[in-house]
Amino acid sequence: MKYLVKVFVLLLAGCNSSEQPKITASDDLQHILYSGGDIITMSDDSHLEYAEAVVTSNDIILFVGSKTEADTKYPDAKHHSLNGKTMMPGFIEPHVHPSLAATILPNEIIAPYDWVLPDRIQKGVSSHEEYISRLSSAISERASPREIFFVWGYHELWHGELSRSLLNELAREQPIAIIHRSFHEIFLNDATINALGISEKEFRANPQVDWDKGHFYEGGWLALAPKMAPLLLDGSRYMRGLGLMTELIKKNGITTIAEPGFPNINFNGEYALLKQEMDTNPPYDVYLIPNGTQLSSMKGSDENALEFIKTLPTFNTNNITFLPNQVKLFSDGAIYSQAMQMIDGYTDGHHGEWMTPLNVLQKQISLYWNSNFKIHVHANGDKGIQQVLDFVSADQKKYPRLDHRLTFHHMGYFTDSIASQIDDMEIEASVNPFYLWALADKYADHGLGTERAENLVPINSLASRDISTSYHSDFAMAPLEPLTLAWTAINRVTSSNKRISQNQRVDLYTAMQAITIAAAKTLNLENSLGSIEIGKIANFTILNRNPFKIDTILIKEIEVLGTVYRGNLSLR
Repeated sequence: MKYLVKVFVLLLAGCNSSEQPKITASDDLQHILYSGGDIITMSDDSHLEYAEAVVTSNDIILFVGSKTEADTKYPDAKHHSLNGKTMMPGFIEPHVHPSLAATILPNEIIAPYDWVLPDRIQKGVSSHEEYISRLSSAISERASPREIFFVWGYHELWHGELSRSLLNELAREQPIAIIHRSFHEIFLNDATINALGISEKEFRANPQVDWDKGHFYEGGWLALAPKMAPLLLDGSRYMRGLGLMTELIKKNGITTIAEPGFPNINFNGEYALLKQEMDTNPPYDVYLIPNGTQLSSMKGSDENALEFIKTLPTFNTNNITFLPNQVKLFSDGAIYSQAMQMIDGYTDGHHGEWMTPLNVLQKQISLYWNSNFKIHVHANGDKGIQQVLDFVSADQKKYPRLDHRLTFHHMGYFTDSIASQIDDMEIEASVNPFYLWALADKYADHGLGTERAENLVPINSLASRDISTSYHSDFAMAPLEPLTLAWTAINRVTSSNKRISQNQRVDLYTAMQAITIAAAKTLNLENSLGSIEIGKIANFTILNRNPFKIDTILIKEIEVLGTVYRGNLSLR
């Protein structure tokens, strides 16, 4: 165990769903006995199971069973009554990006939908006129002439066309940078280009840069990122963003997060700032999966990146851990940009993008496959997923592996045939159900057509085959809210409150697995996290209502009262 913690006692007696629990500090006792509420263990593969009592010692679960037996075995335990509330395994967020959170949260947000922040709701806008009006007001009211003014949330299908010339009209002297909702694109005005000291000559050969429009996307944005790093990694602003991320994590009952793909632009800078936030000992752990593509660029080759990755455990701390023998790679482009690669293309004739040239991706997959790594692959469209399947199938024939546990991340659109291949190849999945809510309505009219749009993230194709599947936010691609992700998967409701593709709904238990034990499996941490079982870490999430005893449409309305993190109570 990483460290010992003191346990506090939660007193919930007399509290209704809208009241904050009362707290008193306990003595430093060895045993704490939890009972008096619904304790959902998530320990069975397919069926809901409750326990009457759980006993912990510091940060370890010692006992799960009946209250009578717990009292007999641990007569000196400090009793903790849940007073009718619900306790589950601590929620796990297996795919979140602290660097994105740190960039987005302290800066301006103008997105298609309302965005919930720790201290306010940032209202969304859904037209070109509204967007330009909000942007203009934000620049005049909050931009500093000495700094690049970052704005996140733009999407052309809601906000209309954006260009360098338009940004110049809004801000001739003020540097501004508009980050796309996907975070895979950025638009710059002349003042920002001049401030960065970049020229057309540097990017002339990059096919994913439209210099005239000031538009950098996918590989073009990655090429620009090192130039932006000193600004994006500004210490005070970045730390403010990480602090806001921590507040969201606490608010939503998350006790474990993971970032597949560290670093995004700068290893030393991102690590130092993340460590600074984690040194404050927030009530969650961070697990990092190295970004094989970015590290290859930093170290000069994939082979050098592999050797560097082997040294990463030396960076581990009490609450930051680089997961051993795991790596993140990238297939096709972002779903929010409609840059995912689609077998049948797009209705308007545009094409998707590859984040990694296919010859490079094939080489990377083979290198890490032959090195016995667990490979996490960013893949969104059916063509992007199929291409990876083809590469992996070839590697499996040349170098068979029985327990590779390769995991697809995001999986915005795929067919039943692809799900069968995933099953046959014993591949795992981590999906973002929120795509359906946010994008289905709009994509039915733009790019995908009704049938494909309404079948975004067809999760039941995975669940019906018992493919291990977790849910993630990819924050900030979705809110940092595990219950909202589960709600979307269970109900398949769009932003216009339309119920679609109901055959792809999953049952409640499957959805709860996806934010607990299946999320632990995505990280190869199921032996220590994800369920309430003897020997596992004492991470719990406390809810005001039992999700299995209410209408499923109300799941996302459940209030998180607090968490127990490594035996230590933390309340909102």
